[in-house]
Amino acid sequence: MNIPVWGLILIIVGGILVGAVAGFFIARAWFQKYLKKNPPVNEMMIREMMRQMGRTPSEKQVRQILSSMNQYK
Repeated sequence: MNIPVWGLILIIVGGILVGAVAGFFIARAWFQKYLKKNPPVNEMMIREMMRQMGRTPSEKQVRQILSSMNQYK
């Protein structure tokens, strides 16, 4: 079996492209699953952080912090 050089190059490049596309979708699915399991920051975390700093947060303050953090998503 004698395959020309350009045929081998096409097979290699095609394999690399298929692997890159598959890797992208696998990594994307894994990361979405990870974020569902471990959310970045939520209200409870903000309240606890403010309590540890010696402050009693009001609902307005918590909402302001959450909205300012969500701006940068």
